[in-house]
Amino acid sequence: MAARRTESDPVLATNRKAFHDYQVIERLEAGIQLVGTEVKSCRARAVQMGEAYCRVLDGQLWLFNLQIAPYAQGNRFNHRPKGMRRLLLHAAEIRKLAQLVGEKGGTIIPLKMYLKTGLIKLEIAYCRGKTHGDKRESLRKKQDQLETRRALRR
Repeated sequence: MAARRTESDPVLATNRKAFHDYQVIERLEAGIQLVGTEVKSCRARAVQMGEAYCRVLDGQLWLFNLQIAPYAQGNRFNHRPKGMRRLLLHAAEIRKLAQLVGEKGGTIIPLKMYLKTGLIKLEIAYCRGKTHGDKRESLRKKQDQLETRRALRR
């Protein structure tokens, strides 16, 4: 489970479409293997994770389609904006995720990227896609909660 974050551990990026498009079943905290210019771009919040997803390949968890903008002061050793990035998890956690995806379907997507004691961490989740009706239902519930909060304030 992801630990509670404080102001000294800020959120660098969030996947805002994740809760609209997917039903989150299980969350995990993972480290991410980055090079120097990627770290600097992440700290500058130049990250987009709208289409990012994870896959288990050869016993390791890989992250695809996470876009980290090239670092402005980077030179010829600057990183590629979209590339495969390895996620750092325990082997038992990777086996569990692979088993869930293999048996029940679903997907693994990143929810948040944040700093934790100076290290960049990623909150990932095993999710199932919502149907069109489920999406409408969640929007309806969200609207009802907003209206009740407004009514209570008055």
